[in-house]
This record gives sequence, structure tokens and C-alpha cells, in this order.
Amino acid sequence: MKKLLTIAIPTYNRAELLDKQLAWLAEAIKGFESDCEILVSDNCSTDKTPEVIKKWQATLSHITFKSNRNAENLGVMKNILYCLNAATTKYVWTIGDDDPIQNRAIAYVINKIKQHEDLSLLFLNFSGRNKITGEAVHPPTIVGNRWFDADSEDGRGDGKAIFEHCFAKSVGAVIFLTATIYRTDLVKTALQRWPNAASNWICLAYLAGYCAANGSVIVTKETFLECIVGVSYWQKEPRSALLMQYKHIPEVILKLEESGYSKQFCKRMLLQNGKEADLRVFFGALRRWPVSAVKTVVPFIALLGLAMFDVMAIKEASMAETAEVCTHQVQKKRELNL
Repeated sequence: MKKLLTIAIPTYNRAELLDKQLAWLAEAIKGFESDCEILVSDNCSTDKTPEVIKKWQATLSHITFKSNRNAENLGVMKNILYCLNAATTKYVWTIGDDDPIQNRAIAYVINKIKQHEDLSLLFLNFSGRNKITGEAVHPPTIVGNRWFDADSEDGRGDGKAIFEHCFAKSVGAVIFLTATIYRTDLVKTALQRWPNAASNWICLAYLAGYCAANGSVIVTKETFLECIVGVSYWQKEPRSALLMQYKHIPEVILKLEESGYSKQFCKRMLLQNGKEADLRVFFGALRRWPVSAVKTVVPFIALLGLAMFDVMAIKEASMAETAEVCTHQVQKKRELNL
């Protein structure tokens, strides 16, 4: 029987964390061994990661357990995308080696993908916690410590509309790797349509959006895992904030438009991103890397200008259409009165 779900773990030099995550997986997967396969992709670690993988392959010999070791460190995103492309099951769930996941998550995922054959994307809701302070962290527009404000899990809603709502509420939610289960054929097609996706730190938003546009979507009401905020790989890059705000998010929005999302939605998201962009990030980058900062921000400003122009044009067209309808209605009333 063809397996349903690949549970993949990209990792690099975190043998202790990987060991802990595989211990969780060994327990949580019980009863669903025939539905799942495991894949660990080692990004050329220099610690004991290979030994940890071998230990768990022996322990979990009753489960299909594949491993990959890159010849060199390809970078985080390329290792993640390798996992997505290497999956041979109907769905793929790539999880972080350090993300706390509840044992019931696997059972929930398997049951949902069995119940909904046309499911193209599944978001597991999650809570957030600041690594340093331990305080709860979640989007300010969402009540309670969760990152999606879902109220239905029936999979009957408009996939695009659901994704648009989630993306508008929080970009951070739709790029949390461990919260996302993709239909494999769709995510592979999305990657083929954007060969350079690995150069964008939030390309996972595009992948989710592409899947959502081509099938049904479920976002869970309850939380199944926790996101430890403040330890993302891109946050360690010195120019990360500049690139995320002024380059990567706009680039993903344009890719969503290419994938069938309306021009109106995409222009609105570009303007929202412009409104939320922190000018302190730009001025800080301008002091440290003036040439790079200018090269990054100038195209962003031009894009915002075009977005504003398009939004105004859409509004004018809508007003003209409304006026035409009103005129037509008045004319019909006059004809009836005559």
C-alpha cells in the first residue's frame, strides 16, 4: 500500500535536538507506521548527527526510514526544499528538529488527509513563546495564544480565501515550517515554477499559497505545537530584516499573483507590507551598507508606487461601474413610469 505521509527533518549540527525529536517521533508515530515514512536530511553536519540517524534507523527498522547527507552545507532553505522534493508520498510534512510537537498531531494529520482526498494544504495551529523571556507571543490581531484564528475545520471553504485571510493576518504563521503539511505533487509543481525559491527566506508562504489555490485547505482551531520565537535561521543573518521587509515579502506577493491570486489582493498586501515596514531597519542598513540598502529599497518604493496606482485605478473602475448601474436603474424606473 502506498504510504500517505512523509515526515521529513532537515538538520545541521544539532545532534542532541535531532535525537530528542526522533524520540518524540518514535512514540507519536505508533499505530500509523504503515501510513508514514521518515526522512532525515543532514546538511553535512560535523557533530554526531550521522550517529544519531543510524541509531534511530536501527530502532525504527519497522518503518521506512530514509536519510540523506549533503556533500556540503547547502544552506537552510535548500535543505528544506530538498526534503519537499524528495518526498514520494501523497503528503509531506517537514518539521524543525527543535520544535515541540504534541503526540496527538500525527494521528490528527493522518485522519484528516484520509477524510479529505482533495486536501491540498493543512495548517496546524500553534502557540508562540519568546525564547529569552518565556512570554507568550502571537499576532496582535488574534485573540489567545495561537497564530491562526480558525473557526472551522471542515475543508469546505475557498482555499484561496482561507490562505488570503491567514497571510493578511500574519506572514509569520504561514511560513512556520512545522505547522504546514503540503500535498506533495502541488508543492513540487510550485517549486518547478520558481526555481530560485531557495534564495527567498519566506518562499514557504508562496508554496502554501500555491497549494491553497489548487485544492481545499484546513486550518486547525486547536494548537498542536509550539513556535519558539527569536531563533529562526534568517534572524542570524545581519541583513535579514532589510531583506525580509523590502525584498522577500514583496517578491512572494508577486509570485502569488502569478499563481492566480487577484491583483486587488496582491496590491493590497504590497501596500500593507509598505505600511508595516520599519524605517529604522532601512536607516540602520543605510548606515552600515549604504549601496546594498539603496539597491534593495529603491525597487521596493517603485513597486509600492505601482501598487498605489493600480489600487486607485481599481477603485475608479469600481466607482464608474457602480455609477453606470445606478444610471441604468434610474433609466429603467423612468421608462416604467412612462
